[in-house]
Amino acid sequence: MNDVLLGLGSNVGDSRAFLRQAVDRLQLQGRVVSVSRIWRSEPVGYADQDWFSNMTLIWKTELGPSEALESIRIIESSMGRQRDIPNGPRTIDLDILLWNDLVHDEPDLTIPHPRMHQRRFVLGPAAEITPSRVHPVLHRTMRELLDDLEDPARAEPED
Repeated sequence: MNDVLLGLGSNVGDSRAFLRQAVDRLQLQGRVVSVSRIWRSEPVGYADQDWFSNMTLIWKTELGPSEALESIRIIESSMGRQRDIPNGPRTIDLDILLWNDLVHDEPDLTIPHPRMHQRRFVLGPAAEITPSRVHPVLHRTMRELLDDLEDPARAEPED
């Protein structure tokens, strides 16, 4: 079983419902074993949009990275994800953040996610559910990365 840290985000429609629906769909391709609280975060990159609801989860799956990416894209597409504007509004966004201790760099998929260590809306929820997990390139835990983060973008737990 592969141990995968996923990031989820949504800022269109009922964001919380989209996040729950994505978790349910991921259960069909593996087992979701831990889920963070939902965090609210201001948009990064393209500012003229609503704030995001974000979360992370740990997903156990027998799929390989490429198969998982294909499955994730099918989930996103079936939930109305459109890729019209880079970093723009979306019903659902699913990102592979970490995959076991794998370091993988292909044109379609980079693991660890190349910007995860720079984003509070990723590290906050990740440190909640897996604080001692080590980034395989930076060799620092999620908690250490969060504690040293200088991201000016606001992100905080909803409840």
